[in-house]
Amino acid sequence: MKIVAREIPPRAVWTLEQAGVHPLLARLYAARGVRAKDELDDDLARLLPPQGLKGIAAAARLLADAVARDQRLLIVADYDCDGATACAVGVRGLRLLGARHVDYLVPDRMTDGYGLTPPIARRVKERGADLLITVDNGIASVAGVAEAKALGLSVLVTDHHLPGPELPAADAIVNPNQPGCGFESKALAGVGVMFYVLLALRSELRARALLNADTQPRLDPLLALVALGTVADVVKLDANNRRLVAQGLRRIRTGTLPAGVAALFTAAGRKAQAATTFDFGFALGPRINAAGRLADMTLGIECLLTDDSGRAAELAGTLDRINRERRTIEDGMRGQAMLLAENLCAGGAAPPPAISVFDPDFHEGVAGIVASRIKDKLHRPTFVFAASRAPGKEHELKGSGRSIAGFHLRDALDLVAKRHPGVLLKFGGHAMAAGCTLAAQTFAVFEQALAQVAQEWLDAPTLTRRIETDGPLAREYCRAEMVDTLHREVWGQGFAPPTFSEEIEVLSQRLVGDKHPALKLKLRHQGHPVDGIWFGHTEPLPARVLLAFRLDVNEYQGERKVQFLIEGAQLSQSPG
Repeated sequence: MKIVAREIPPRAVWTLEQAGVHPLLARLYAARGVRAKDELDDDLARLLPPQGLKGIAAAARLLADAVARDQRLLIVADYDCDGATACAVGVRGLRLLGARHVDYLVPDRMTDGYGLTPPIARRVKERGADLLITVDNGIASVAGVAEAKALGLSVLVTDHHLPGPELPAADAIVNPNQPGCGFESKALAGVGVMFYVLLALRSELRARALLNADTQPRLDPLLALVALGTVADVVKLDANNRRLVAQGLRRIRTGTLPAGVAALFTAAGRKAQAATTFDFGFALGPRINAAGRLADMTLGIECLLTDDSGRAAELAGTLDRINRERRTIEDGMRGQAMLLAENLCAGGAAPPPAISVFDPDFHEGVAGIVASRIKDKLHRPTFVFAASRAPGKEHELKGSGRSIAGFHLRDALDLVAKRHPGVLLKFGGHAMAAGCTLAAQTFAVFEQALAQVAQEWLDAPTLTRRIETDGPLAREYCRAEMVDTLHREVWGQGFAPPTFSEEIEVLSQRLVGDKHPALKLKLRHQGHPVDGIWFGHTEPLPARVLLAFRLDVNEYQGERKVQFLIEGAQLSQSPG
C-alpha cells in the first residue's frame, strides 16, 4: 500500500480561485485537470452536439421514417443498470416524439446470455416488430443482426462498448467507439448514447416540419435516468458526462424525476432532494442491477417506466428485497472465492499477477461483484467463474472480470484468445470490466494464460496498490457544511471523489459489527478529536499512522459531526 498525493498545479488553483471558485474546490478541481472555470459550466448548451456521433443522422432518419409509418419499434436492452436506464430513456423518449408502438425485450442473464443473439432476433420478429433497436449492446452482435435482417427487420444499434474486428450489418450504428467516429467523449454510457439519439431524432422531426420550437417535447426530464445509468456503469466522468450527471442531479433535487427513481430513493433510505453521485453508484444502481443478477431486469425497467407512484413503490420494494437476497448470496460466495484466491498466495507469497477462481456452487449473477471485492483486496486483475445455468450449456463457465489501473482487461482477453484459439468461446467488455465464456475443461489453460499476459504487462509499481489523495485537509474545512458542499459536486470514475491524507494520531480503536466488521476509531486531527471508521478492516493501527480518508457526516440525535471514512493506511512513510 502506498499513499500518494496528487500533483496540484498552483497556477490552475490560482486561476480558479480568481474566478470565484471556493479555495478547497479549486484545489480539488485543479488536481483533476480542470484549468479554467468555464470547464465547470454544466449548462445543457455546453453538451457536445449530437452531430459529432458517426451514424446518428442515419439513425435519426431511420427512426423518423418509422414514426411516420406508424411502425412497431422494439428495444433490446441489457440486464444491468445502464441497459435498464437506456431502455427506459428509449421507450419514454420515443413515445414523447410520436412513436405509438414502442416495446422492449431484455435477455435473461442465465439463459440468453449477453446481447442480441439470433434467438433474441427471432423473438423480436415474433413480437411483430418492424424496427429493432439495441441499447447498451449490439456492437458485437454480428450474427444476431444478420438474423434480424434476414427476418426482414430494420436494425439500429446503439452501444458504447468496444467493437470487435467485424461490425454488424445494421441499418445504422451509433457508438462513439466505432471506427471513424470523431465524437470527443468516448466515455458515453449506453444511456447517454440513447439520449443523444433522441436529441438527433427531435432535430430530424423539426427538419421535416413535424415539430417546431412550440410543439417539440422537452427531453430534459429524461436526464435523471441518464445520470443514474452513467454513474452506475462506472464510465469515466469526462466533462461531457459530468454535465449530463449534473443536469440529472439538479432535476432530481428539485423533484423532477420519474416515480420509480423517487421510489428507489425511498426504498434505499435516501433523500432525493439531497441526491449525490454516491446514491446512484451505491444505493439505486445496485437495486436495479440486482434484478438482472438474480431475477428479471423487466422489474427494474418497469420501475423506471411507471408513472404510478403506488406501482413504483411496489416495484422498488421488490427490487430492494432482491438486493438483500443478492447481498446474502454475495456474502457466502465472497468468503469462498476469497479463500480460493488467498490459497494462491500460500506461505505469505505475493498474489499471482492475475487471479482466476471457480467453484461449482458460485452464482453467475454476482460473479462480477465478487471479482471486484477480490480485486480491491489483493490488487490484481481478477476473474470469477460460475457454471452456466443456460439449458444445454452446463459444460460452460461464465466469467466476470475486474481490473486494476494499467491492465486493459478486454485487450488481455483478446491476446489470450489469439494465443490459445478455442479456449474463449466468447468475450467482450472494457478496460476495467469484462466477461467471457469458456469450456469447463479449459479453465486451467485460461487461468495460466491470463496470468502470463499479466506477468508481461504489469510491473512492480503497477502491482502495488496506490491510493491517490488530495493531501492534507486544512482544519478550517473539517466541518459538516463543507462536507455537504463536497457531496453536492459530481464525482466518480475518472474524476475521483475527494480523498485526503496526513499523519494522524490514533487515540482509541475497537472492532464493531459481526457479519461486516469495521474498525471504529477515535482520532486526533491537527489537535482536534474526530471520529473515524474503516469498513472491512480488522487489523489494529499504530498510535500514529499516515491515513487516507474521505469525509462524511454522522448524524446522531440532531447533531451533525464530521467523520473520517478510512480508505487506507501507510505504516511507513516511504518516498513517493
